[in-house]
Amino acid sequence: MTTASESGPRPLLAHVLLPVANEADALATATALEPYGPERVTALHVVEKGGGVPDKTPVEQSEELAKASYAAVRTVFPDADEHTAYARDVVGAIFEAAEDVDANAIAYRSRGGNRIMQFLSGDRSLKLVTDADRPVIALPHDGASE
Repeated sequence: MTTASESGPRPLLAHVLLPVANEADALATATALEPYGPERVTALHVVEKGGGVPDKTPVEQSEELAKASYAAVRTVFPDADEHTAYARDVVGAIFEAAEDVDANAIAYRSRGGNRIMQFLSGDRSLKLVTDADRPVIALPHDGASE
């Protein structure tokens, strides 16, 4: 399967943006993507900003979390690129990053949660798959609880 670009069709997995939340999520997500053989991977960590309220975690701590996440992705994809975004709107930051790095597709693993958590977070998975301007690949879970 291919997607259209300005220079013509490119394979769907030519360049995949891989949003990751933390080290464990990064390893699980990269491992789930590996069997599909993407040509290029860019790991993305979004540092959530408070937007007028205190940030969820200090920026330095978030940047360390990002570094650990990128290292985990590189255990599966040694040549993976990294991209860190700072934003209040995580899904919007994912879309902007996909544009910035010229990714063909966005691949992610749903982090689940109960309905109340999905409601409070604005159900990011729903926004990700319905509002994207490029293919979004929902990767399967391995069945193990995390």
